[in-house]
Amino acid sequence: MSASDLCGTTEPGPRPQSFQAPQGDLAVLAGSACPQLGQAIARELGVPLSPCQAQYFSEGNVFVRVLENVRGRDVFVVQGVHYPVNDNFMELLFWIDALKRASAQQVTAVIPFFSYSKGDKKDEPRVSIRARVCADAVEAAGCDRVLTMDLHSPQIQGFFHIPVDHLYGRHVLCEHIRWLNLPDLIVCSPDIGFAKDAASFANLLGVPMAIGNKTRPAHDEQAVVLEVIGDVRDRNVLLV
Repeated sequence: MSASDLCGTTEPGPRPQSFQAPQGDLAVLAGSACPQLGQAIARELGVPLSPCQAQYFSEGNVFVRVLENVRGRDVFVVQGVHYPVNDNFMELLFWIDALKRASAQQVTAVIPFFSYSKGDKKDEPRVSIRARVCADAVEAAGCDRVLTMDLHSPQIQGFFHIPVDHLYGRHVLCEHIRWLNLPDLIVCSPDIGFAKDAASFANLLGVPMAIGNKTRPAHDEQAVVLEVIGDVRDRNVLLV
């Protein structure tokens, strides 16, 4: 199963009628991390995508500019924090700052993937709580609201002092997975920590689940799978 399949490139059924937003009050701006998603959101809302410019220089810094008047408007800036994580995050901060300095009434950061959400606690001495630092930076830049999806830990919403809309993609994904009609499907969590999320997928799909038992001896990206609890032999496995 490819990533494009899970994202719904082939649609399983009719789509709901698009919501028509008031054109004068709402603006959607897409950073360089998510141009296609920004276009899709604007199209669904029935508003034009706001013109903007993001230019990366040879030394690595980024210049951003909003190319239309946003004074008094409710602006949604779509910018994921995925690879290259630091570039995308700094660009997000600059978009927020630029919009507030342009007198936007409210700026909502739409962050479909928030990489630093994995750094949600001090799991060993003398380390940073990276998700909290990022939350503070987003607020300091002037953001009024955050809209994000499937945080590594839902408790990260509490790191912010501004409203956070935390959305879940499992219902949309499960609708498409059911449409694929995969035989002998089983949902598998890679570790104990994601067992609750895997159980939600399994319940929605009406299929069994398995759980992996893994460890990271060196505290890096090299995980060691010790065992898989559950029978996955000759089955289609949905890894959550």
